[in-house]
Amino acid sequence: MRSGPPDEHAGDKTALGEKIGAKASRKIRARRHSFSAVWFGMMGVIGWSVALPTLIGAAIGMWLDQHHPGGHRWTLALLMAGLAAGCGLAGHWIIKENREIRAEQEGHDE
Repeated sequence: MRSGPPDEHAGDKTALGEKIGAKASRKIRARRHSFSAVWFGMMGVIGWSVALPTLIGAAIGMWLDQHHPGGHRWTLALLMAGLAAGCGLAGHWIIKENREIRAEQEGHDE
């Protein structure tokens, strides 16, 4: 044990330790939410959000063409409508994820 006057730099060491700990935790979060990891994880959500409405639109269009024949071809029209809806939904997911990432980064960059 050391006896003598208290360490006058103990407060500085604590503040430095807290800064280092905060920086390390930010790096860990950044690795977890890295650009490639987020996009790789979101590709499934984005893909399904485009593919599912497109396929549903095509299926409804084919059903309408078979059961209600007429001058209009519904398959292509509803396929395109499903594709447009899916792209809009995918854009919504991308914007939402981007906002969450930016909010998290801004909240921890103090």
